[in-house]
Amino acid sequence: MSRLQLALNVTDIDEAVAFYAKLFDAEPAKRKPGYANFAIAEPPLKLVLIEGEGGGTLNHLGVEVDSGEEVRAAEARLADDGLATTGVDDTTCCYALKTETWVDDPDGAPWEVYVKTGDAEQMHSSSRSAEEGDACCAPAAGRESVALGSAPSC
Repeated sequence: MSRLQLALNVTDIDEAVAFYAKLFDAEPAKRKPGYANFAIAEPPLKLVLIEGEGGGTLNHLGVEVDSGEEVRAAEARLADDGLATTGVDDTTCCYALKTETWVDDPDGAPWEVYVKTGDAEQMHSSSRSAEEGDACCAPAAGRESVALGSAPSC
């Protein structure tokens, strides 16, 4: 089963969790300091909340798939279609072990195609610095969050 992922930056994780629990009538599937995710059955959605500056902005988008083979197939298809991808990597991101690839949309919104392969006790792999965490686990350092409901800036 594939599902879309929406990762949002929030200013107060407790308020955000309370709101989204009511909105989707669901409790978080995972809760860590400054982090929560919901595995929502209907509509099929992985909602990720990341506490920090930039509340109300998009952190990143994703497509969660069932296997590493699906990640590799998606990466190959995207690259064959002329899109710049990051290649396929095994990473630690958002308190999970993942096999993933990344691509940016024309306006710079980061998308990941990934499969979760296990749980992790840290937000990022030890090789990542805190400054690189602005777009969760997006591979490019210094990515800017995308403001929800705003037009792209020039």
